[in-house]
Amino acid sequence: MDLIENYAEELKFLRKPGEKFWAATLILAVFLLPFYAPEHIVYVASLIAIYSIGVMGQNLLIGYTGQISFGQAGFLCVGAFAFGHLSQAGVPWPAGILAAGIIAGIFGVLVGFPSLRLKGPYLAIVTMGFGVAVYQVFVNVPLLSGGRMGMVIERLEPVWFLSRTHVYFYLSATIAAVFALATQNLVSSYMGRAFIAVRDNDIAAEVLGVSLTFHKLLAFGLSSFYVGIQGALYAMILGYLEPNMFTFMETITFLVAVIVGGPAFVEGAFLGAAFVILVPHFFSDLKEFVPVIFGAAIIVILIFEPGGLAGRWMKIRIYFKNWPFR
Repeated sequence: MDLIENYAEELKFLRKPGEKFWAATLILAVFLLPFYAPEHIVYVASLIAIYSIGVMGQNLLIGYTGQISFGQAGFLCVGAFAFGHLSQAGVPWPAGILAAGIIAGIFGVLVGFPSLRLKGPYLAIVTMGFGVAVYQVFVNVPLLSGGRMGMVIERLEPVWFLSRTHVYFYLSATIAAVFALATQNLVSSYMGRAFIAVRDNDIAAEVLGVSLTFHKLLAFGLSSFYVGIQGALYAMILGYLEPNMFTFMETITFLVAVIVGGPAFVEGAFLGAAFVILVPHFFSDLKEFVPVIFGAAIIVILIFEPGGLAGRWMKIRIYFKNWPFR
């Protein structure tokens, strides 16, 4: 196993020439996807990229900080409708996306205050209450949700030889890549180590000088910011919003993506997002079986591979790296 000589070397995302080669190959394949794949495949890939952003945020909260939240559907709803209202007010879409994330992040910090006193299932119940409350507010306040007609979002126009679907793909893939690099850097820094310390033993972390108040609220704020960005991109690509799109099932989808993809693995966000998007896509004619498949996947993963798909991939890489001396 290679030794890491200094902290700056540990922060490097790709250390070996082989890793850089495969990363470059993957980036090239993603970049060329719209030119060799059907348009509906490109659309599904866009949804995976969008969902991976929110799953990264949920992973920061659950996988790295150990704070359970069942209110992600509420933050997703806040981010999506915030972007919708800003778009209708004439705010440019880049500023609208950023503002939607910030607004959702503020709500995340407010909801995070109970985490200073509550843990485990008690915290989960509080956050679930927030998600349900947000849904009920938007359902019963037409001024916020657009009423029974919902809210129509102005969509981006085609650019040059790229169709609207291709434009959304490059936008969502670029933003997802930026968030992945930022998240990898974050979890490798002092802040990420503090999150892990809070997750493993908050009392010991506090004794060592880690501020539980700051880092718990920061984890909730960052997680909600990520989900708010996802909500804004989700609103852009769909072009339409209604409260029934943000039920408690969306929260379950986030949880499934984190567990199946791999807690505390940045790349697990993409694997988990692909799982929760592709399963309903493949079983579109049998939608009633999708929750069953999600539940079965959680049971199988927790029993046989707690590290999720990313954890299994890491074990495979280590096996071949050490072969034949294992």
